[in-house]
Amino acid sequence: MKAVNNLKAKSYQKETVRTAVSMAWPSIIESFFAAFAGLVDSLMVSSLGSYAVAAVGLTTQPKFMGLSLFFALNVAISALVARRRGQNKQEEANRLLYTALIFLVGAAVVLSIAFVALADPIIRLCGSTPETHNSAVAYFRIIMGGMIFNCIQMGINSAQRGAGNTKITMRTNMTSNTINIIFNYLLIGGHFGFPALGIQGAALATVLGTVVASIMSIASIMKKDCFISIPYLIEHRVKPAFNAFRSLVRVGYSVFFEQLLMRIGFMLTAVMAADQGTDAMAAHQVGMNIMSLSFSFGDGLQAAAVALIGRSLGANDKELAKEYGGICRKFGACISVCLAVLYFFSARFLFSLFFREAHIVDIGVRIMYVIILTVIFQMSQVIYMGCLRGAGDTLYTAAASTISVTLIRTVVSFVCGYVLGFGIIGIWMGVLGDQMSRFLFASIRFKSGKWTEIRI
Repeated sequence: MKAVNNLKAKSYQKETVRTAVSMAWPSIIESFFAAFAGLVDSLMVSSLGSYAVAAVGLTTQPKFMGLSLFFALNVAISALVARRRGQNKQEEANRLLYTALIFLVGAAVVLSIAFVALADPIIRLCGSTPETHNSAVAYFRIIMGGMIFNCIQMGINSAQRGAGNTKITMRTNMTSNTINIIFNYLLIGGHFGFPALGIQGAALATVLGTVVASIMSIASIMKKDCFISIPYLIEHRVKPAFNAFRSLVRVGYSVFFEQLLMRIGFMLTAVMAADQGTDAMAAHQVGMNIMSLSFSFGDGLQAAAVALIGRSLGANDKELAKEYGGICRKFGACISVCLAVLYFFSARFLFSLFFREAHIVDIGVRIMYVIILTVIFQMSQVIYMGCLRGAGDTLYTAAASTISVTLIRTVVSFVCGYVLGFGIIGIWMGVLGDQMSRFLFASIRFKSGKWTEIRI
């Protein structure tokens, strides 16, 4: 009898692993390709000089700050749709997305206008110099002017991930990023008869990619047999509802404040990096792009974990939810070790692709040594945090991220960078401290199992 039970447990484990892998691999490819496209973007921009890389880097944090509301909304959409998928409540899931999209479009229009109008003082606040300011402002205005397309595709794709349709979001984002890369080549340097628009060309290429992505995302919910479907909305006369909006707010509000406070922490780090000079800022930006490659694997695994955990908790299977989280984390740990080894042996080569100046490459190599340590903690914390958010434990993740990013990251960066005189490397020590802190917070909470008791 005992042998039979062990056999059943083993087959259950195999099935769980198989489901996790089938859900995760499209999300991993999607996230990796997006990060890779960002790296290629920086590589193409670097042909204009280190000032251009630094200028683009200055726009990163204010851009993400503007998108904070939509990141929070996306977490709520994905978690709630996944939970409704597990409960087999298709009408509620579609109502959630319908309600979210109405709010999303209105908010995107208002914020887009505001950021375009205030681009100059925002970029100045981020630590721009006479060498980088005008280019950064021009890039930022184009990116934020087209943010509505990015917001639409993110909202729909988050619902698709929650429903378990990760292949759809993979195809959408891979197409978007491919278009971005192609038009980067055509518009930055001016090839095949296209105008040489420099840094503005890079921004336009990004917007063109998001336009195509938004069209593809809308097309993905036009199919009648999908869990998330416009024909279903029409056929069942589903209308937006205040209760749906309230559910989105209940799950998303803490994520919004988390994102906002995190971006303040990230911005403070970026300002300190910019204060080290244009060359150091350029190396810092490339380092952040390289680190985003490791983040992409964790992000892909956490996207799968959100859907699987939400579905499991919706079906009231808490042990299965824990198992999915553990499997995703183990995959992530293996990947992080492989990436750390790869980064160790390719540090100088990677930065040599971006810069001809030996002193900038040397800065980059030193940054890479910090990234090697960082990636080990980064991968696991991203997955654990995703598991907690997927369960609706967003208040805890908000508190943990705020303490780690806004406080620990900023303080360690300042102390190591300025007080101890380590410069840009000291600022990256703050990044390492942040990732270690978030890993500790997230792993303790995950292992406690309290997140499985939350109702959303």
